[in-house]
Amino acid sequence: MTGPRQVFEYAVLQVVPRVERGERFNAAVALYCRQLDYLAIRAELDVARLHALDPAADPEPIRLALQASTQACAAAAEAGRNARGQFFRWLTAPRSTVIQPGPVHTGLTADPAAEHERLLRLLVRPVTETTGGKPRGGVG
Repeated sequence: MTGPRQVFEYAVLQVVPRVERGERFNAAVALYCRQLDYLAIRAELDVARLHALDPAADPEPIRLALQASTQACAAAAEAGRNARGQFFRWLTAPRSTVIQPGPVHTGLTADPAAEHERLLRLLVRPVTETTGGKPRGGVG
């Protein structure tokens, strides 16, 4: 997609397996661009990271919660411009649950889907030695 760059907002969704400890890791990126009618969540739950923070954690409820957020986001995206903005604001409101939003950041893009993939690669996927310090590819 080419064209003028538009403002977008994004937030990282973090998994906090034991809220009382406050330890967390990034599991998803929510991205909203009003001008280009884009709203989506891309999630990848890293079970090894989850178990590093809480060996007894069951990944399935967390995976289902991330999936439910992604599906609700898709429904909001279909509901129209106002619903997209309202859903993004609801999603990024602070809460005390196992899945918590980080702060909202902004940027400029002409291609929100490509930017979304770049942010997922940069902020969610683990950096490994086998990839030469670059995040590994693939969407889970």
